[in-house]
Amino acid sequence: MSNDFLNLLERLVQAGVDFVIVGGFAGVVHGCTCVTQDIDICCDFSPANLLALQKAISDLDPVHRMTPGRKMLALSEEACKQLKNLYLDTTMGQLDCLSIISGLGDFDQVKQSSEPVEVEGITIRVLSLNALIEAKKTMNRPRDRQALLQLEAIKKLKDSK
Repeated sequence: MSNDFLNLLERLVQAGVDFVIVGGFAGVVHGCTCVTQDIDICCDFSPANLLALQKAISDLDPVHRMTPGRKMLALSEEACKQLKNLYLDTTMGQLDCLSIISGLGDFDQVKQSSEPVEVEGITIRVLSLNALIEAKKTMNRPRDRQALLQLEAIKKLKDSK
């Protein structure tokens, strides 16, 4: 995991943001070698949690990368109530914040399908291997199918021990 991504996650943990790592980095934690260019998290989209996230990354020049003009992140309690996803660029890399994961459900369901993992001294919640496999099967994009081959092989190895 790159130092920038690790620092970004550490900021979220220190700010008390309630999140689970999903997607490519969850695969990497489980042993997948697929490369990813962003961090995907599923998080609680309550105003308090999103405002904590905003505060944690405010000095990293966060912008909405999927909006015309790449507007700066400037959340209010009211604006938070309208959001389902956030796709952000920061000076430490891309951060995709999702409220629902296909095949698994909303944040509460995703959190129940996660496990705490220590990465370089930071404890973070990561989607379990079984849940990640289910999500990848549901998404079924070419990159998901590629990762799925590795994840299923990793599961088979773990199950045989």
